[in-house]
Amino acid sequence: MSMMQASPAAHSHTFLGEGHEQNERRTWLVIWLCSFMMVGEIIGGMLFGSIALVADGLHMSTHASALLLAALAYRYARRHADDRRFTFGTGKLGDLAGYTSAIVLAMIALLIGYEAISRFIAPAPIPISFDQAIPIAVLGLAVNVTSVLLLSGGGHHHHGHGHGHGEDADHDDHHHDDAQRIETETGALAVEIFEHGVPPRFRLRFETGAPPPPGDVTVETVRPGGARQTFTFADRGGHLESVDEIPEPHAFEAHIRLGRGAQPYRVAFAEHEHAQGTAHRDNNMRAAIIHVLADAAVSALVIVGLVLGRFLGWVWMDPVAGMCGAVVIAAWSYGLVRDTGAILLDMNPDWALAERMRALIESDGDRLRDLHLWRLGPGHLGAILSIATSKHRDAEHYRRALERFRTLSHVTVEIEAG
Repeated sequence: MSMMQASPAAHSHTFLGEGHEQNERRTWLVIWLCSFMMVGEIIGGMLFGSIALVADGLHMSTHASALLLAALAYRYARRHADDRRFTFGTGKLGDLAGYTSAIVLAMIALLIGYEAISRFIAPAPIPISFDQAIPIAVLGLAVNVTSVLLLSGGGHHHHGHGHGHGEDADHDDHHHDDAQRIETETGALAVEIFEHGVPPRFRLRFETGAPPPPGDVTVETVRPGGARQTFTFADRGGHLESVDEIPEPHAFEAHIRLGRGAQPYRVAFAEHEHAQGTAHRDNNMRAAIIHVLADAAVSALVIVGLVLGRFLGWVWMDPVAGMCGAVVIAAWSYGLVRDTGAILLDMNPDWALAERMRALIESDGDRLRDLHLWRLGPGHLGAILSIATSKHRDAEHYRRALERFRTLSHVTVEIEAG
């Protein structure tokens, strides 16, 4: 006999990405910039006989339209963020806009490729005016680079930990390169969980004083449910590293002993979610940037083709540059279709997070029978968990435990007892 208990999220369904309004304003600014340059390139290409320059202008015109789509998507998602007609908010509207932009990119690639091949087979009777076309193409590239700089944003993620203290007295917790620093009787010791591209292990660095022999150093982890594990260490040259990997989740108290029978120094580690690109990525802004980057790539190829045609007489390089640009744009379009399509079909956006959630739930004897994880918007994930437990726990117990994963914005828990 089993009991099912569900806990729906009781909070706002606004799942917009961080910096939503700022991204909207930057997109409108780039639209005006691209529209101005679009007119100049099309007119210049027609006057000076460069099909690649005309194609670049047409390409920019479609980019201006795609950027308009992105800007309108930002605006609509913001204005209807609290509209209850959208069951899970409007956060995925940007992914829909990104998917549409990817289709537009694919059509652009086909158009440029067709025009380039046609020009290669049957050159236009009007000769190319290289001296006039090259400066326009350079200006177009400058506009594209400026647009990319306006649209691009950056950030970093810091992995912090808890507090460190001694057996009988408290010590300050200093963060340095994701490490905690504690004062021991023999000097300062930096403790960290190192997992940058490798399986997670403890690393101990003795900043001052003479380090003890590796065989005398141990770290015992004590998890919330009472489970314990002891780690031994090996000398890796400059630091000591645990021989065994640290299982997930990284939420425990570590007892560090620097000698046989010595009193331990205690350091608390709290599990923090690592930012995952696919979960946090704003695909609406990504699509806008790819459009401008594609235009910049075509502009650069146009310049190469025009310069070679001007100084070496290789007129055939003009359509070849167009074909190369078509291939580049098609490749970027494929990547954008693949990623946004996966989100629109509710594919799991973060397998690493799913495994962390499983490890957290099962670290205390419960079983995660089923897990559904999908993206609601940039930096917002929804989750449905089915948990089997023999303990007297309600859904709120698991919801509180999952609060450490900051991207989980909508959580439903089903409990099966027995």
